[in-house]
Amino acid sequence: MKQNNVVQTKSYAFALRIVKLYQYLVKEKQEYVLSKQLVKSGTSIGANVEEAIGGQSQKDFQAKLSISYKEARETHYWLRLMQDSGYLSPAQSKSLLEDCSELLKILGSIQRTMKNQTRNS
Repeated sequence: MKQNNVVQTKSYAFALRIVKLYQYLVKEKQEYVLSKQLVKSGTSIGANVEEAIGGQSQKDFQAKLSISYKEARETHYWLRLMQDSGYLSPAQSKSLLEDCSELLKILGSIQRTMKNQTRNS
């Protein structure tokens, strides 16, 4: 995986948005439990992408990317829960959910491509 690629850039920008959302939830909504779960999973997506890029083998790369995908799924869950419980309005959560869904599609596509390459080798 090359440096400064789409998933690396998007996952970092998404993590930054999640950190800012966490700060808002703690300061404005005094919400400490769900927001902590959200910040952990939301920032873990990019951290695992970075680890995948630095992986020592293709297997290591695939493992870290798989964790990144799972963290994105979890983040999507927390965002929906925050919206449905009233901590975030639909307008506040809309673009975050869209960005998270986009990351899921990108990560899923990379995983499928790698599985197909492994089968064809």
